[in-house]
Amino acid sequence: MTNVPSDIDIAQAAKKLPIADIAAKLDIGANDIIPFGHDKAKISYDFLNKLDGKKDGKLILVTAISPTPAGEGKTTTTVGLGDGLNAIGKNAVMCLREPSLGPCFGMKGGAAGGGYAQVVPMTDINLHFTGDFHAIGAAHNLLSALIDNHMHWENQLNIDPRRVTWRRVMDMNERALRTITSGLGGFHNGVVREAGFDITVASEIMACFCLATDLEDLRNRIGNITIGYTRDQKPVQARALKAEGAMTALLRDALQPNLVQTLENNPALMHGGPFANIAHGCNSVIATKTALKLSDYVVTEAGFGADLGAEKFLDIKCRKAGLNPDAIVLVATTKALKMHGGVAKSDLKGENVDAIKKGCANLGRHIRNLGQFGVPVTVAINHYVTDTNAEHEAIRDFCAEYNVACTVSSHWEHGGKGAVELAETVVDLIENQKSQFRPLYMDDVPLWEKARRIARNIYGAEDIIADQKVRNQFAAFEEQGYGHYPICMAKTQYSFSTDPQLLGAPEGHDVPIREIRLATGAEFLVVICGSIMTMPGLPRVPAAEGIDVTAEGRITGLF
Repeated sequence: MTNVPSDIDIAQAAKKLPIADIAAKLDIGANDIIPFGHDKAKISYDFLNKLDGKKDGKLILVTAISPTPAGEGKTTTTVGLGDGLNAIGKNAVMCLREPSLGPCFGMKGGAAGGGYAQVVPMTDINLHFTGDFHAIGAAHNLLSALIDNHMHWENQLNIDPRRVTWRRVMDMNERALRTITSGLGGFHNGVVREAGFDITVASEIMACFCLATDLEDLRNRIGNITIGYTRDQKPVQARALKAEGAMTALLRDALQPNLVQTLENNPALMHGGPFANIAHGCNSVIATKTALKLSDYVVTEAGFGADLGAEKFLDIKCRKAGLNPDAIVLVATTKALKMHGGVAKSDLKGENVDAIKKGCANLGRHIRNLGQFGVPVTVAINHYVTDTNAEHEAIRDFCAEYNVACTVSSHWEHGGKGAVELAETVVDLIENQKSQFRPLYMDDVPLWEKARRIARNIYGAEDIIADQKVRNQFAAFEEQGYGHYPICMAKTQYSFSTDPQLLGAPEGHDVPIREIRLATGAEFLVVICGSIMTMPGLPRVPAAEGIDVTAEGRITGLF
């Protein structure tokens, strides 16, 4: 293709239907949605409560090889596959995560798909959307304010300022706020203590929001959050501060799932948006379960590579929500495989079958990893216009060695019709290979062993390592009754190791654990590995520098 319009140009030229018409495709009445303008809406609690007892559709997870700067296109493939399923006469709904402002203004860009496989309104979705992230940030920071306020007055709970574990959040990349000192300027400004910020997507409120099944469940989860410890090292929960009611009030409207549409006017639910490198990386349980009641096929995504997003989808989200996925689509691109094969980003345009073959080691590791979960897998090559037949054939031949079907899908260029073959492959996979889903580990496996099993079985590591303080934390959490919690590993997304420069399929490395965070609301343990940060920084040239608004109000340069 020549003179290809940008993603934002394609999105802004979309022929959108009124959101009530999209809702009608799912048998949702006009009175059961709360419109945000003409092209997006929330689905009301009244309607959600009517869905009990309906039969569930089939659940398809879209994941990818380890990400590179060349791009893989999970969201694009999720949208393309959903459009492709609808194009072959299937009733399919997509379940996506909401984008964070941090990457939009940082380096990664938006997260509403790409080319002719997008959800719209793209600019709204990538910016403020329906305000869910603002509500999550406000609820999180209300708890922060209540903690400091309690310590400022009589501190009846005897909270130790040195042992407050609850940080503040903002939905922006801001490295200067990773570690701060709060309460300076005199006694009237509160208790002086060391504190810090995470990005909103890493908030435990985001995790509770995405794992909650309803408002009452959300309220209970928030009340269970451990905010710190007393001077005699007893845990303090949010309900001791009487925080859960007001926080849930801030989240009441946000917890209703968002309805949008693709460029082809097919319905999509976008709700919640944790990152998979520092959180569990999946859209909300409420949105997924709603979609399963409304359609025959649900296509959802999990963030970053399968070692992060897919593992957490399967070991955390499916475990907590009782979901049983029917198929997994593993996305790869020739460019990304060439980078894993040692080719520099500047040299990716030319054909290089040898680099493809070498880079397929990364693809193979992910195929083997996913095989441990008992869910049928197929590979989708997200087609680029610079791809060659020889490169595609090399990937197909590699997949054939694993007895895995491999389909070239041109949804970026052609939308749903470009994904018809992929859609047919996925339907055939579901109909002819019954899923035997099983998690990587059972609840009763010790916490340290759970982390080790992920490192060895998924990352190809020799072992996990940690200093004695961290090892003691593992043991203490076990003794305190949290041993049944799943593990949420936080590490670089760019490598199976904790070294982002180590591409391909490294093995035999150690995974250093530097910190553990107890999430008693989300009911998992966050294990922070290597140098990963829960508050990202902006790159040397932020994407924000290229974003602007015309005199007519048209946003440019967003993606």
